[in-house]
Amino acid sequence: MSVDHAPETGTTASGAAAKVTGASIENLSQREASERHVPVMLDRCINLLAPGIERAVEERGTAYVIDGTLGMGGHSEALLERFENLVLIGIDRDLQAHAIAGERLARFGDRFVPVHAVYDEIDRAMETAGVQGIDGILMDLGVSSMQLDERTRGFAYSYDAPLDMRMNSEDELTARIVVNEYSEDQLRRIIRNWGEEKFASRIARAICTARANAPLETTGELVRIIQKAVPVAAQRTGGHPAKRTFQALRIEVNHELEALERAVPAALEALNLGGRFVAMSYHSLEDKIVKRALTAEATSKAPKGFPVELEEHKPTVKFITRGAEPPTDEEIEQNSRAASAKLRAAEKIRIPAK
Repeated sequence: MSVDHAPETGTTASGAAAKVTGASIENLSQREASERHVPVMLDRCINLLAPGIERAVEERGTAYVIDGTLGMGGHSEALLERFENLVLIGIDRDLQAHAIAGERLARFGDRFVPVHAVYDEIDRAMETAGVQGIDGILMDLGVSSMQLDERTRGFAYSYDAPLDMRMNSEDELTARIVVNEYSEDQLRRIIRNWGEEKFASRIARAICTARANAPLETTGELVRIIQKAVPVAAQRTGGHPAKRTFQALRIEVNHELEALERAVPAALEALNLGGRFVAMSYHSLEDKIVKRALTAEATSKAPKGFPVELEEHKPTVKFITRGAEPPTDEEIEQNSRAASAKLRAAEKIRIPAK
């Protein structure tokens, strides 16, 4: 895309989160909302990470885990409660998330290390925590429940709000800039590729027609434009007509897929022997990236027809899930947003020679 804004650099989050501790997390009692929220596939994630943590504690006395998508701190809290010899490094680009999680996890003292960064900045997070290797990494991808429920941030098509959609409020690029300044061709490609929307051309054209009269300012305006652009018959199935376009804009604003392309290989490289990686995806674009990166490291690099498999050709990870695992009915009942989740996990089985 012609408009390119780099993500923020990682910093220790304790000071950064202080900027928003008193800010509006409108109509969300920060503490109450975080404690009511049941993280997606919580028990399954912890059980998958457990062997790597237990091995590290047995061998070195302390285990280090990265929660690459800290959010409201639910997964992190459960891990810290279960494993008393665990240090949890919490990464999130969202300062509101750090404000909530920081309060929630303060009781764990220096066992919780917050880092204001994007999840592809794993090396920076490790440097902040002063560690050389990691025993478990969790990534709960996509938009968080907190971000969806925060009406003023513009992530949800069900609320009328400013066209923002930034996960990090310090970034420059907003949804307002995208819908008002991108060309029709750029909008069409974003909506088609990032939203997998078959009516991308109609929607892009309608946005450009509407903004010719006045800039688009709110999510409500955008929703009405999309509803008029999508054929009535198509609106009877497949959910809300704005769902895919909002997904596309959010991905573009936050460079989500580019970051994920870098994040999974970085995570696998950071793992100690026996360490585990767990990722939950919520749409096919995320899942394909995770699957491709894991498969690349779980596959032998031996040339075709090579008589023996040399050590440097052997896989560095093995799958510990069978394909993309869906949520159980119970997990969906605990958190309805788990319905579209797909979970993949792998274990580090070889450390390549440097």
